[in-house]
Amino acid sequence: MASAAPKAAAVAALMANAFVWGVSWWPFRALQDHGVHALWSTAVIYLVAFAGFAVLRPAAVPELLRTPGLWLLAAAAGLTNVGFNWAVTIGDVVRVVLLFYLMPAWSVLLAWALLGERPSPAGLGRLLLALAGVATVLDAGGVGLPWPRALPEWLALAAGLCFALTNVLLRRLSQVTAGSRVLAMFGGGMLMAGGVALAGVLQGAIAPLPRLDAQGWGLALLLAGGFLVANLGLQYGASRLPAHTTALVMLSEVVFASLSSVALGAAQLTPRTLAGGALILGAAAWSAWPRKEGPGGAQ
Repeated sequence: MASAAPKAAAVAALMANAFVWGVSWWPFRALQDHGVHALWSTAVIYLVAFAGFAVLRPAAVPELLRTPGLWLLAAAAGLTNVGFNWAVTIGDVVRVVLLFYLMPAWSVLLAWALLGERPSPAGLGRLLLALAGVATVLDAGGVGLPWPRALPEWLALAAGLCFALTNVLLRRLSQVTAGSRVLAMFGGGMLMAGGVALAGVLQGAIAPLPRLDAQGWGLALLLAGGFLVANLGLQYGASRLPAHTTALVMLSEVVFASLSSVALGAAQLTPRTLAGGALILGAAAWSAWPRKEGPGGAQ
């Protein structure tokens, strides 16, 4: 068992990761005010990360190129960033983050379909609890079905699905080196965000990447530095704590996102959102809570 000091440091590192992701909506929106769409911001950030990591771990490049499973991981991780970063830039931040945290429900379904892990009654219970929370968040007061009604809501749900798929693929690719998995995820963020942004430009829906002034470059460097700290924090903390502890600490992202967005007027905490959020976070915490495995690894 880890002593108190290293464990506290690991928790602090994970909290730093959650803080960066929880407040990342602000620099993305600030860059958008400078004419830089969130997709372009994401592409540039991950281009820098990919290039830097490839220099530090050159052996990961050929492994990435010869392993098709890593290409799927790159696509899933990249689309996670496309959906989440775009959604928090244009939508109600609290609703976006809550809908993103439907990922424990997606994980149950994807692990069943891709890994052959049949869900236990507890797993199905977590799935139903999360779905009830989403229905509550999306409910428009009895006006039609509780269904996504705006682009940010669709993006958040899709991002949560892609993140759950990313986690499942990481488990399937456990025999691949960690360096190549990290490089794949950086490359996916670069290629998927850049590709979607370029498609948007060609269709006239997204403005081309503009030249940035000094303030814009400062924001871009702040965001890039923040994501670097977040990645290092996740690697440090997750490698030193049990998986269920990591998952529970990461839920603090919702708190950081909620407090910052409400304080700065980027979200509203309605009773319906609070009630649905409690159900979604309850399902996420339940999925992360330490428990004994049943026959065949079902939980």
